[in-house]
Amino acid sequence: MRQVFLDTETTGLYPAQGHRIIEIAAIEAINRRVTNNHFHVYLNPDREIDAGAQEVHGITLEFLQDKPRFSDVVTEFLDFVADAELVIHNAPFDMGFLNSELGKIGRENLEKTAGNIIDTLKMAKDMRPGQRNNLDALCRHYGIDNSKRTLHGALLDAELLAEVYMSMTRGQESLMMDIQQDAPLQQAVSETQSVRSVKVLLATEEEIAQHDAYIAALNKEDSFW
Repeated sequence: MRQVFLDTETTGLYPAQGHRIIEIAAIEAINRRVTNNHFHVYLNPDREIDAGAQEVHGITLEFLQDKPRFSDVVTEFLDFVADAELVIHNAPFDMGFLNSELGKIGRENLEKTAGNIIDTLKMAKDMRPGQRNNLDALCRHYGIDNSKRTLHGALLDAELLAEVYMSMTRGQESLMMDIQQDAPLQQAVSETQSVRSVKVLLATEEEIAQHDAYIAALNKEDSFW
């Protein structure tokens, strides 16, 4: 199974207010193993970055001036995520921005390209109701080193998200491994039972005669049943 752990950084909180994506990071995992294959790009948003957003990720407009625009990288990005299961923390936020960017250039929503979308924030809330479930809190809970996360960055956050997700779903993985390991044994038992011969002992003529005589004697007696 191919999964892609995805994160974005933006100029602000709301695409409906004209805010744009300024960083995209996507990390590939095959059968729950992170590969060396990843997609990472900074983008020129052609607009100012809100002060509050810049305090979170530390990315300046000056840094982005020579970077490509979303339309320049969209084909490469869509090829990378095509048919993969996307794993995103707070998926509605990132998907809202990505679909906004796709809509601006006449492309279909990302749901049309990706195979499936998993929201790890929703998973965490179901598993840990009433607790803080941001990425830092989940790293602490699962013992994942996030000491390098002094600022939010899409690439580092996608890497941490992959570790968090693997920890969150480790029990499911163990269950599937147990099922897979037990399957050969169950098959062997089934095959053994199916081919095992049953020995049939037939009554002798003398035993049949004795049985008939016993039944006849019972029929002559009064019984209470």
